[in-house]
Amino acid sequence: MCAERILDLIDSPADLKGLDDTQLEQLASEIRTELIATVSETGGHLAPNLGVVELTLGLHRALDCPEDKIVWDVGHQSYVHKLITGRRERFSTLRTYGGLCGFPKRTESPYDVHDTGHASTSISVALGMACARDAVRGTETIVAVIGDGALTGGMAFEALNHLGHLQKRMIVVLNDNEMSISANVGALSSYLARVRLDRRYRRLRDDVESALGRTKIGAAMVAAGEAAKDSVKQLLVPGMLFEEFGLKYVGPIDGHDIAQVEQAIRLAKDVNGPVLVHVVTRKGKGYLPAENRPDTFHGISPFSIESGKVNVSDRPMSYTEAFGTALVSEGEADDRIVAITAAMPSGTGLTEFAERFPDRFFDVGIAEQHAVGLAAGLASGGRIPVVAIYSTFMQRAYDQVIMDVALQGLHVVFCLDRAGLVGEDGPTHHGVFDLTYLRAVPGLSIMAPANEAELTNMLHTALKADGPVAIRYPRGAGEGVPLPAEPVVLEAGRAEIRREGSDAAILGIGRMVGVAERAAELLAADGVSVSVVNVRWLKPLDLEMVVWAAKHSLIVTVEENTGLGGLGAAVLEALADLGLDTPVLRLAVPDCFVTHGAMKKLLAEVGLTPEGVRGAILGRLLDVRTGSEEREDGRTSGRRRTR
Repeated sequence: MCAERILDLIDSPADLKGLDDTQLEQLASEIRTELIATVSETGGHLAPNLGVVELTLGLHRALDCPEDKIVWDVGHQSYVHKLITGRRERFSTLRTYGGLCGFPKRTESPYDVHDTGHASTSISVALGMACARDAVRGTETIVAVIGDGALTGGMAFEALNHLGHLQKRMIVVLNDNEMSISANVGALSSYLARVRLDRRYRRLRDDVESALGRTKIGAAMVAAGEAAKDSVKQLLVPGMLFEEFGLKYVGPIDGHDIAQVEQAIRLAKDVNGPVLVHVVTRKGKGYLPAENRPDTFHGISPFSIESGKVNVSDRPMSYTEAFGTALVSEGEADDRIVAITAAMPSGTGLTEFAERFPDRFFDVGIAEQHAVGLAAGLASGGRIPVVAIYSTFMQRAYDQVIMDVALQGLHVVFCLDRAGLVGEDGPTHHGVFDLTYLRAVPGLSIMAPANEAELTNMLHTALKADGPVAIRYPRGAGEGVPLPAEPVVLEAGRAEIRREGSDAAILGIGRMVGVAERAAELLAADGVSVSVVNVRWLKPLDLEMVVWAAKHSLIVTVEENTGLGGLGAAVLEALADLGLDTPVLRLAVPDCFVTHGAMKKLLAEVGLTPEGVRGAILGRLLDVRTGSEEREDGRTSGRRRTR
């Protein structure tokens, strides 16, 4: 690092306050250079952070953190915050195992006041902090920073409604960059666009009554009463939506002008009540490839700085790509099929479907609950909705899955991408709970493919089924299995025996089937003969397969899901119901929040590698055999005593 960099002198936000305008401009440039250099190596959320450099600097100059508190909605825009809050020297470890988290993390720094990773939560959390502050007569300022994409989530409006009612002293910074991951959708986005672009709004935002009073017509309207005045304000004044919620509105201001941001926050701090500061920024600012393709650079793998292209290696088709390809083919064959996503058409593989069938594609914004409710209505009307949402985000719509879909037996297909561990994004994004929370839902069938070809068949099967069906599949490359030319319908509740052995039966589901097969090869070299089963269906579970597996000395379940309530639990329940007592070894994600890091490292840490499965099985078989010998010795000794 070069000693003359201003960034190297910033160890805390207090160091920002002595910088002049020229130094601040240089610091902003240095931060962008650092962001691009680091994320090109580690991958991460580049475009959101390039867009909030000046916003973050202005915030921290106006505030006194960590006494004052900033809650970053989602948190993917917190890299700049990390750089200036004492973590600069560790910034190169971003998103690596044991390094800095890609999201705010309370255990990482006192400047990170709340762990975030899902959208639309910041205003609720900040309001709770403001209530707690007032309960002890504190004086700190609480700020929620939320993007216009996250503001499409219903939770944000629930919080705004409550904030306006309580009138707590806090600041909401609306970071308006016209994007969530993809371009924003909906009436709110259109409203904010009018506020940003219409000169009438900007001319008249300071004092509507004064403006009206300068004309005879306006004065007459003011004199006519408050109702007329309010109606005219709603036509002419930006931010009236937020004013109606009970928040004072400031803006729109240039989010790339540090002085403007700082001044707005300082003024808002002096208001004894809630204030919304509307800040307009450009996602990806300062790096042309990110400015031109902000959706691509929202969350990106390591890339070449010069070309802006991701560093690709030869790899099989990803599960996401296989799903997208298969859904387009299914859509061509059946015009009843519609696709729904929550602000992630590219991330869920729906881009081509949206282009081919725009009238049958719905992007609802960051609103998973609405996505599932919408699907229920579409299914009631004779459509076949496919709801493509990341596993971790489907958690937000659990009530709708139960009440609006399953209770009524509606034919909705849930496609849960990013199931299992997802690597560098860490605990807020690991999809390790879906098998558990979905298995409890009556009437909901659950499948998990062992490879991308099986995913194609499972999608075809789900579309031909009755009632709700969920398919969960992992992030990243498949197994390199070619997609079938003509998909087939899989028999419901029927597992696939991949390998037969005599000592143990490994029951794998999803990506863990391949792990189980490779573990079986390692065990064969150890002289241990094992069977391998591709479970395919968690619900209904293949009971004939369970009975067959129970004839082995040991049953081993392997799943990329929490060990509580998933495949292992289902097999144990089935054995108990069948009156069978074969020992079971459950290999799964432990009952904890797994950290962030490279997938190979995380899978090794939780024991879900071929080597980890092999070692666990060898140890347990030894225990089983030793226990059998001890029981046999006990029976023999007993017989001798009776003689």
